[in-house]
Amino acid sequence: MKTKIIFATIFSLFAFNLTAQEKFDMEQIQSLIEEVKTESAPDKRTAIFDVTVELNYQSTEKNYLLKGETNLPEAKEKLIQKLSEYNFTDNIELLPEAELEDRIYGIINLSVANLRTKPDHQAEMATQALLGTPVKVLKKERGWYLVQTPDEYISWVDGTGIYTVSEDSLADWNSSKKIIYTNDFGFSYSLPDINSERISDLVIGNLLKYDSDENGFCGVIYPDGKKAFIKKDECRFFDEWISERNPTAENILKTARTFMGIPYLWGGTSIKGMDCSGFTKTVYYLNGVVLPRDASQQVHTGEEIDTEDRLENLQPGDLLFFGRKGSETTQERITHVAIYIGDGDYIHASGKVRINSFAKDKPNYNAYRDDSFVRAKRILNSIGSNGIVKIEDNTFYNK
Repeated sequence: MKTKIIFATIFSLFAFNLTAQEKFDMEQIQSLIEEVKTESAPDKRTAIFDVTVELNYQSTEKNYLLKGETNLPEAKEKLIQKLSEYNFTDNIELLPEAELEDRIYGIINLSVANLRTKPDHQAEMATQALLGTPVKVLKKERGWYLVQTPDEYISWVDGTGIYTVSEDSLADWNSSKKIIYTNDFGFSYSLPDINSERISDLVIGNLLKYDSDENGFCGVIYPDGKKAFIKKDECRFFDEWISERNPTAENILKTARTFMGIPYLWGGTSIKGMDCSGFTKTVYYLNGVVLPRDASQQVHTGEEIDTEDRLENLQPGDLLFFGRKGSETTQERITHVAIYIGDGDYIHASGKVRINSFAKDKPNYNAYRDDSFVRAKRILNSIGSNGIVKIEDNTFYNK
């Protein structure tokens, strides 16, 4: 009996020590996972690195199981190298998922597709994408696709809003002769006749493949192959339009003013409704420039401006950022963005697209924005650098 008790005690101690070692190892591995995530995927809006570790009970020897997914092959490889001293099984899925086969790209197939934080129509709207926009497809779930837009934003789109394609098909779309819709709102038709059946609505910025000219109409082809007709005076050839984009302060403000009165819409980036950063993003897009999606991302681009004296160094077209200034105890938090007009005035989406002012003697003075101003960035001096890219240089449009 004594022998059995002693053996059981020794076994229990061994098991306890082994469990403690496993716990220690997993804590170390999880720490390395977080380290790689911080280095390679600090912003979950633009990169996926969801990896965890657990004991691999299917293994005949002590083994750790890495689970999860990422769209960053380099980050996965970095983690594998950091874990070289551990015995582990790699079960991290690289996105795009294999089930998509070669259809790992897509083209937005609605005038404005609503992209959400989860694959559910009741989920929060994260952003929007315009007809003809190329996207990366990362995975599919219940008729929804997880996609990455040209500004690298990752969110879910309903299957009706996208037409998935192969890399070759996307290259064909990108290299084809296209038109861009230049009216604020309009429609495409089944025949070159405004009295024929409507195919879909259209908004400014929509892209379609050019097919023909007929009776004052452009014949066009949607991403899914559907044919339609658009009035010629409501569109331009995209290559001509893009070659004429001249993102000067004058042109930026001219575009911004065309959206006056458009209602605020959380997640909106189109003339159907805009949030604050959706407004600045769309204004710059229509001048040939791709900005990051959110205000808290846009603030990390462009050229820093000394705003100690608030207005002295500001120029028309600069982006103004609002929120909470950083201190020794709190981090800076950017929650709003506007475009500076001049003379203390700025245009922004707040309730609707409107003009407010820093000048206290003006009727459109906004005390709340005055108090919450944090910093400003000059975008127009940084095109091609500091995170500012022209449409024609964006890899999504050139794949």
